[in-house]
Amino acid sequence: MTAEELQQRLRAALRSAMKAKDTVAMSALRSALAAIANAEAISPVPPAGQPAVGSAHVAGSVAGAGAAEARRRVLTAGQVAAIIAAEAADRRAAATGYEDRGNAGRAARLRREAEVIEEAAQGS
Repeated sequence: MTAEELQQRLRAALRSAMKAKDTVAMSALRSALAAIANAEAISPVPPAGQPAVGSAHVAGSVAGAGAAEARRRVLTAGQVAAIIAAEAADRRAAATGYEDRGNAGRAARLRREAEVIEEAAQGS
């Protein structure tokens, strides 16, 4: 399975959750997709020794048509799967912490979010 197929599964599950008005699933899937998008992002800071491209008048701005378009890193299927697994694992770890502190409701929500992410990635 490719990285794009994994992301498509998450997007399809998000669409289904939106139609069902399942706010827990929507939140979890949006978060997982955002984590993947963040991993694809490339820092806009130029490497050492290269001048910054932009306007001399406005700090941090860019000049020219298409200059604001950011390149994206291409992730492998293994990297995307690892991000998805980490998202689910983070939720399960947080759920344990909430449960230990007596907040069973929040723990149950986090466990459900983890299940939603895992099921969506598996195509269930």
